[in-house]
Amino acid sequence: MQTLFPVVYSTLSPEALAAFVGQQYAFSEVSCRFLVRGVGDTYIIESKNSRFIFRVYRFLHRGYSVIEAETTLLKALHDAGVSVSYSIADKNGSLIQSFEAAEGTRFGALFSFADGKVVPAPSDAQLRNLGHEIAKFHNVSSAIKLDGITRTFDLKTTLFNPLEKTRDYFSNDPEGYEWLNNTAHKIDTALSKTDTSSFSKGYCHFDFLPKNFHFDGDKVTLFDFDFLGYGLLVNDLMTFWTHLQMDLYFNRITKERAEESFRILIEAYREIRPVSEEELNIIPYLALGFWTFYMEFHSTHDQFYQFITEPAVLKMRIGFIRQLVERNWPVR
Repeated sequence: MQTLFPVVYSTLSPEALAAFVGQQYAFSEVSCRFLVRGVGDTYIIESKNSRFIFRVYRFLHRGYSVIEAETTLLKALHDAGVSVSYSIADKNGSLIQSFEAAEGTRFGALFSFADGKVVPAPSDAQLRNLGHEIAKFHNVSSAIKLDGITRTFDLKTTLFNPLEKTRDYFSNDPEGYEWLNNTAHKIDTALSKTDTSSFSKGYCHFDFLPKNFHFDGDKVTLFDFDFLGYGLLVNDLMTFWTHLQMDLYFNRITKERAEESFRILIEAYREIRPVSEEELNIIPYLALGFWTFYMEFHSTHDQFYQFITEPAVLKMRIGFIRQLVERNWPVR
């Protein structure tokens, strides 16, 4: 007889995790505090002399092989001197832990703490350091092979598949959906005129928004590689450009400052790694794929449902995307 009603999501006890981490990692005087629910659950671990982050991944979002690939990449990045929050091995040398939760086996990992805080509008010096670290990340991610990563970033996975899977959410805004679909086909046509065969490819973070890196003074630490996938590396520069465009849309920044901020970032990036003007020119076309990719993701995770199920939120998002296109698409 079944004694436990099936669940799709559970939250691991911070107290139990504190005891587990203390034993598994040989830490003393350990405390644990639940921090945030996102793609997975994030906890702050404090021991006698240090702070850490413990991530517990969702049951259906990421399997063991994907988490293993992420921790492998983070170790390679840390070894190469890239400023990232990296995974830490337990007393037995294991980077990944497992927990038999109500919904099934969940995996977790301990990470170094990213000192500092989110800075929505980085200074020039902070932008330079961010450009350097993204370039250093790409130097590694373009050269490594990660067998566990199967996600790819292309027009099919970022535009056409997400649009098909989110069609039903536009019942209150069929005109908005038609515009998105037509615009996706225009992007396909526009990019077909560009030879991307020489463009840099590798594993992308695909979420370089300010919430995913901390500044401690001018020093930056990158984290949150939940959406790791393979594709054109300019996608990562596109995500930060999209952040600047959002700030411009909501009048948090001037057009001149947005352009200057991106110029500083790119100049710093080029001090470490080349990126061509042709690659930068396709950023406005790739940006729509950022929004549709995350629309699909929001439709599959309950804590993000409001971003896709609330008609007003969806309509505001389409309004932003339309302005993004009108402001930034050159005639091709």
